[in-house]
Amino acid sequence: MSREGEGARGSATRRGLIAAAAAGGVGVAGAFTLAAPAILPETPRFDRNRSYWSQALPAPLPPLTGDLDADVVVIGGGFFGLSAAYFLRRRLPGARVVLLEAVVCGNGASGRNGGMVLTSTDDRYLRPSDDPATDLRLYHLTADNLSVLTNLAGTVGVDCELERRGALQVFDDPAEAPARKAYVDKARDQGFPFQFWDGDRTTASVGAKGYAGAVYDPGGGQVHPGKLAAVWKAAALAVGVQIHETTPVLHVDEGAIHTLRLAGGGRVRTPRLVLATNAYGSKLGYLRSAVAPIFDNVCITAPMDGALFAAAGWRDLIPFNDSRTEVFYAGRTRDNRIHFGGGPVDYRFNNGLAEPGAMARRYAGVHREFARRFPALAGVPFERCWNGLVDMSLDSRPALGAIGRHRNVYYGVGFSGHGVNLTSVFGRVIADIVAGDRAAWTWLPFLDRLPPYVPNEPFRWLGVEAALAALRSAGD
Repeated sequence: MSREGEGARGSATRRGLIAAAAAGGVGVAGAFTLAAPAILPETPRFDRNRSYWSQALPAPLPPLTGDLDADVVVIGGGFFGLSAAYFLRRRLPGARVVLLEAVVCGNGASGRNGGMVLTSTDDRYLRPSDDPATDLRLYHLTADNLSVLTNLAGTVGVDCELERRGALQVFDDPAEAPARKAYVDKARDQGFPFQFWDGDRTTASVGAKGYAGAVYDPGGGQVHPGKLAAVWKAAALAVGVQIHETTPVLHVDEGAIHTLRLAGGGRVRTPRLVLATNAYGSKLGYLRSAVAPIFDNVCITAPMDGALFAAAGWRDLIPFNDSRTEVFYAGRTRDNRIHFGGGPVDYRFNNGLAEPGAMARRYAGVHREFARRFPALAGVPFERCWNGLVDMSLDSRPALGAIGRHRNVYYGVGFSGHGVNLTSVFGRVIADIVAGDRAAWTWLPFLDRLPPYVPNEPFRWLGVEAALAALRSAGD
């Protein structure tokens, strides 16, 4: 979700600058980066979700206090972990599938994001690659997943407020319009259903002022993330997944049979382990060099009465994100709230979890952008603001596969802003792979890869901070 040229992103994107600075640190870091995990170990602790969405998260199930053996263990109770456990039980109906969550299901990025349900992956979203056939196949896979979510919500009887009315990527500069329209025309010839909207049509739909136009993707949508977590939790329980919350895993002793040591003193043994830890995998010593955990910010208003909301001009339940280098994104709820997020992000040294000190300034910046886009609502305060970690890969591409000496540790990482939808797609893929059916997914370009190497500290912090400083000084 960044600036695009001919339908593709320009070089000065937020993630591009982070990638350049962090990758540059590899050559400087030398052997120290290899020793950094031992010199600067991470503490396996977890921050609490304070988002508006978190109020809809189901109460936690009892922790695991003893020992047990399982056929498959999933660590992490977000969208990826819950969906992987659900699909695993469906693929392996006699298997004992256990999910261990450190806090409560939906506590991480799954329960505190911006609620946009986007198609494709971040590196290919409204952007051509050199393989349009695979792009189209990936588009349909992710767009069709909204039907999976809709049907599952109906089955378990949880309304997750999923709105399948599309999504917009808006842009400020009128000079971008010809390239955007040319991209849409080419994409439509290739089979994509995108539409080019001019500024008047964009404003008529979402009310926001100052946008010169947008690319509309009818395959996207929006959702209540907390209620979607409730859908996946109910679905997993319904098929027989054994879920234990407030059960942090402190250490994994790998082997043909893994032994997981729990904070409560228990032990769990399993031949197959799924890491669904998103931005927290490095706390267990996994995937530290694969992603950078970045703090993103979201705010939401109180419900607005009809007259006040009418003044905003947001007619359709269509969310949008802009195309600037430090992305802002927004959605509206059924009860006439507006949630608005994005802007400058933060990184804490050594993948830290402590809230950055600049949060009041960050939230004020989100409100300034909100007021600029909705001047009729400039006096409307936010009811709640929150932040949390998302896992960003250097190339904005996700990755999944198996690692470990016995190739029995499975992972999915690098969702980079597309995780609301993509995580449950990957949950299905991982379930097939664990069940021994890789053939169905050999076409997927993210299988059996890891994102480009992110250097360890202190070069990670120096690189990310330098990249963000350069981005902010360059302006937008």
